[in-house]
Amino acid sequence: MSSLHESRRKWCSESIWLIVAVVLLFVIAGCRRKSDVAKEATITLYGFSVVKEPLEQKIFPAYQKLWFEKTGQTLTFTPSYAGSELVTNQILSGVEADVAILAIERNADALVKGRVTRHKWRDLPHGGIVNKTPMVILVRQGNPKKIRDFRDLGKPGVKLLLCDPIFSGAGQWSILAIYGSELIKSEKASGVRDEKQAFETLKRVWGNIIATPGSAREARTHFEQGEGDALVTYELEALQLVAKKLGHEMVVPPTTIFSEHPVVIIDYRMPADKFAIVELFVRYLWEPTAQQAWVDSGFRSVTDESLNEKFVKIKNPFYVKDLGGWSKAYPQIIEGVWKQKIQPAGN
Repeated sequence: MSSLHESRRKWCSESIWLIVAVVLLFVIAGCRRKSDVAKEATITLYGFSVVKEPLEQKIFPAYQKLWFEKTGQTLTFTPSYAGSELVTNQILSGVEADVAILAIERNADALVKGRVTRHKWRDLPHGGIVNKTPMVILVRQGNPKKIRDFRDLGKPGVKLLLCDPIFSGAGQWSILAIYGSELIKSEKASGVRDEKQAFETLKRVWGNIIATPGSAREARTHFEQGEGDALVTYELEALQLVAKKLGHEMVVPPTTIFSEHPVVIIDYRMPADKFAIVELFVRYLWEPTAQQAWVDSGFRSVTDESLNEKFVKIKNPFYVKDLGGWSKAYPQIIEGVWKQKIQPAGN
């Protein structure tokens, strides 16, 4: 099995650099001055907050080294990070961006509808999803509030942090995790999804929220500074904070949702030669080296489940597709339940 994996790894490496050769020939042919090609290129990337570490610590440097070795060209990355909804709105408002890594598919589709990209992002490897991570709960050392599941976040006396669902993809995933877990559990128990129970659980949980930071990273910072008893967040954020050994624990609910994160090339006004360079980098994000970098920082791989063996196994995982996909989950749960029925009462 290992020889098959190595053969696949070798084939991927060889194939991507065969594409490089073709790309460079294309770029050179499309440029007026050949000397311009050999100097430098820049890729501007906008990402949701928690992709910063794997990109800047491993993926960018590795790709820059590889690119220079193969082409002699210096490649520079100009990144910017914020909540996924904010990133999407910034791009729609006209900021210069070449690539977007977003927290939710709905944001990727908004870029298509907003005509800032003509790129069919779902035609990328793995349907355009570059990594995934389950939603979990961060608690204080010793778990004094005895939190074992999302339902426990609604107990009296629990002070909860949860990202703002208006600005943050993590906030929307958190709502789907809490509400959806009750639907999935009730369906497994009785064959019927109990929407009333899901509503009551989300209502009680929302009643315990003391702050709604604008991104997953901002929420983690608040929690790290001592605010609240618990925080709903991405697994990778919890793992990174626990690793600091500052008095935090991670609780993995037995039934929770996997968040999935799409990549979009912002190509509406992008010259063909630039698109060739950008697309090649984007496809590299699914290469074994990049997938390992995602895993090393706490994301789970979408290409190789053997890389995910170090993570906790989720007893009853579910995905947004189990809630009808974003086209149904957002209007029915985020807007129909949280925004119209629960959030006004909480305010």
